[in-house]
Amino acid sequence: MQQQPLDWRARGALWVRLGIRGGLVVAAWLLLRHVGPFLLGLLGPFVLALMAAWLLNPPVRWLHRRLSVSRKAISLVLIVLIFCALGGVLYGLGVMAVGQIRSLLDNWPSLLAAMDSTADALADWFSRFQDLLPRGLLSTGEGLMDSLGNWLESLDVAGWVASLAGQAPALVSDVTAFAVSTVVFIMASYLITADYPRLRFLVTDQVPADTRAFGATVKQLFVQAFGGYLKSQLLLSLVVFLILAVGFVLIGQPYGLLLAVLLAVLDFIPIIGAGTVMVPWAAVDLILGSYAHAVQLMVIWGAIALFRRLGEPKILGDQTGLPPILSLVGIYAGMRLGGVLGMIVGPILLLVLLNLGRLGVFAPAVADLRAAARDVLAILQAGQRR
Repeated sequence: MQQQPLDWRARGALWVRLGIRGGLVVAAWLLLRHVGPFLLGLLGPFVLALMAAWLLNPPVRWLHRRLSVSRKAISLVLIVLIFCALGGVLYGLGVMAVGQIRSLLDNWPSLLAAMDSTADALADWFSRFQDLLPRGLLSTGEGLMDSLGNWLESLDVAGWVASLAGQAPALVSDVTAFAVSTVVFIMASYLITADYPRLRFLVTDQVPADTRAFGATVKQLFVQAFGGYLKSQLLLSLVVFLILAVGFVLIGQPYGLLLAVLLAVLDFIPIIGAGTVMVPWAAVDLILGSYAHAVQLMVIWGAIALFRRLGEPKILGDQTGLPPILSLVGIYAGMRLGGVLGMIVGPILLLVLLNLGRLGVFAPAVADLRAAARDVLAILQAGQRR
């Protein structure tokens, strides 16, 4: 049975609907891409304060009901405790970072000497295969090693420190702006948390009931997707940290716990993983003759890879319901559009869109696209019959 083309009135209405939907999508994308960063920079502390108030509302509400204390007092105490704890952690990390940087500057000459000896050892190792490798490859390798040595010798740490000291006024200005933004964020967090129920009612009371219901559905889907994905990634990174920590302690690796934390944080970033550091590390150990240490590193990395291979699909599927291939699609698309942050947010947005599709949110648009495709096909078939 041949599909009949639509009449001009129905066709016009169809393409007008498609044009409006497409225009809204393009306008939303342009606003997010060009206006979004400006608004985020302008209203960033308040957006973060709103998110913090949303997270703090359940415990504040629970304590308010149990203790019969005013919501403002509970909000103040809870926010002070949380930010004091965060401030203590950041202060400790800052002290640790300053100590490590100072140690690096003090030991920089010896580190340069160690790098030179490592480069010489690598060159000697490659020279063993000079009869087997093409001459062009050998010359390229020698050029790279010479360039690396010249770059290491040209590093002027003292000059960097002097340059950083020269930028102190601008740095002070940035620190001042950051401090003001932090104070505004803390104050806004308290004010929004204390009056969260009233502010929520003032906003929702101005929104129609159907729009309010749709917004609640989208919020629930986003919370489930974000919470499930974040929970799964944190669980995976925690297990990776435990594997690294136990492995480094067993092999007596210096700064094993610190390295385990850093590699676990690196493993939290999709696609990158701890193997981007451990595999080259083991390869350098093999070249330098530290065979036992190289094997130990590869065993630890193998345990991580085995866990990722067997446990990641199960954990991701249980926590998010997103198949691994679609998770990979979301990671890649997010990387292309938003870099490292997009790699984390991409699967979450993809999961939200899929859940909205299952609820039929996109059903009218899909029906119009199918109708347009059938209409175009009918027009082409009618032209062929003529």
